[in-house]
Amino acid sequence: MIASLVAQGDEVTLITERPAQEQAGVRQLTYAVGEASTQHPALAATDYHLRTGEAVAQMMASLKTTDPPDVVIGHTGWGGLLFARDALPDAALMGYCEYYYRSSGSDLDFGATAPIPLAERQRIRMRNAAQLLALDTLDAAYAPTQWQRRQYPTAYRQRIAVCHDGIDTALCRPEPQARFTLPDGRELVPGAPVVTFVARDLDPYRGYPQFMRAAAILAERDPDLIFVAVGGDGAGYGRPRDDGRVWREAMLAETGLADRIVHIPWLPHDELIRLFQVSAAHVYLTVPFVLSWSLLEAMACGCLVVASDTPPVREVVRGGINGLLAPFDDPALLARRIGEALRHAPAMAPLRHAARETIRAGYERERCVDRQIGWIHRLSG
Repeated sequence: MIASLVAQGDEVTLITERPAQEQAGVRQLTYAVGEASTQHPALAATDYHLRTGEAVAQMMASLKTTDPPDVVIGHTGWGGLLFARDALPDAALMGYCEYYYRSSGSDLDFGATAPIPLAERQRIRMRNAAQLLALDTLDAAYAPTQWQRRQYPTAYRQRIAVCHDGIDTALCRPEPQARFTLPDGRELVPGAPVVTFVARDLDPYRGYPQFMRAAAILAERDPDLIFVAVGGDGAGYGRPRDDGRVWREAMLAETGLADRIVHIPWLPHDELIRLFQVSAAHVYLTVPFVLSWSLLEAMACGCLVVASDTPPVREVVRGGINGLLAPFDDPALLARRIGEALRHAPAMAPLRHAARETIRAGYERERCVDRQIGWIHRLSG
């Protein structure tokens, strides 16, 4: 969006805690968040959001006298918009509604075998405090998917439009001549028995343990399969293991796949796309949470996606039409679905084609950005 705004002659100022890569035509202002001021565990996130809001508001107030913006766009959940209306009363405010935390029917209690403790449910509810205050001041708001929009309270939901930031389908496309080189020098090409898994961090939120258990089942049956998992060793969206080990180490010990799977902690974007282009089956799993861009990019590349049958995924992947679905916590059935994708690869060609067409029809970046810019110009007019 920023590049398109600059190209149209709009002035863009980025207020950020961490400086981003310099962009022509974009001014950056950085802020620092003060020290934490509360010890109550349920207020930790709210306290951080408050301090963020204060720091950002100071930056905004300085713009009011020197170069007042017409439109302010920000993330509703991180605190940056908390005092935007107070600092810039004449600016139009648009919020990006990524995720509203719920104590039931969402990620917190998904797959839980025991009731969620009251203190934990209180902590989760308080995470929305700053977001609710920000939502009350907005002139416009949008969420990237329908499912994410539905997590918000009914009173605000009707004010939230749905528009993804978009996928570059010219870059993310099938490529029969694609080549991907593994760290050990092996070269992968389309048609090779390559099973891929990608997440920012290899954590339970994105189903990494389930993927590894399914891979172990498949590896025992077929010695020629090549498994490639991309992701870091951070805690990700969940919490660190109690034993101090990272999930990669724990799952390698459990499954014995050390000699069968290639783990890559991080890939440049162009190499990630090449990996998608050579994938015979791409596994995407998630609890009910924010949908990953990687799923949409893989589909745009024409991947045969085997995904978890969870609400965020079902918005995009339709089983037997543009991909395959399996229960999130059933490694045996997941392995069966992956096996079907590999054994019947020619018959899966229509699903691969439909996956790409799904992204082109509903998530093409140019159309998504045009829609967002249209909102901005209407607000500024």
